[in-house]
Amino acid sequence: MYNNLKKYETIGCCGIDCGLCPRFYTKGDSACPGCGGLNFSEKHPSCGILNCCVIKHGFEVCSECKDYPCKRFDAEKDGYDSFVTHKKVFTNLSFIKDNGIEPFIENQKIRIDILMDLLTHYDDGRSKSFFCLSCALIPAKKLEEILAFAHSLKGELELKEKSKLIKNTMTGIAASEQLELKLNKKNF
Repeated sequence: MYNNLKKYETIGCCGIDCGLCPRFYTKGDSACPGCGGLNFSEKHPSCGILNCCVIKHGFEVCSECKDYPCKRFDAEKDGYDSFVTHKKVFTNLSFIKDNGIEPFIENQKIRIDILMDLLTHYDDGRSKSFFCLSCALIPAKKLEEILAFAHSLKGELELKEKSKLIKNTMTGIAASEQLELKLNKKNF
């Protein structure tokens, strides 16, 4: 199957923030097209959640189903999956259930646009995962403040120093929001 299976590949059927995941922005064979994106079946041929949600029921996300959350979410409830974009699965799906998918996508687009700006102008080659994690977890208004700070870093600073200052600012804001921006091998 080579076509997109869903309208919005940046949000997983299961609530994963695909549009804020480093693999969504990876070049080459390990890149992920997002949930149901172009050639998704080649990357994730056995995604039972996508098969149930999209193919069997015609939904965009699981929270559109009367049986949500079903047994497929038991591992998520138990905190089994430590993949960072899973941290907001229930938050994302609850928002979509209460407000609809279009408002979610509008809010997510703000985060994605900020992430794209950070990746394009401030990634020192070692910051992609950190920027993705930060944009997935930090509130959008705070991300806008961080981006304004990043844009204020003009002049003679090298990219590496700008990136370090931005990451330190993100870490400070995350701490004030009681969020942990910690990367480990299980995260990405």
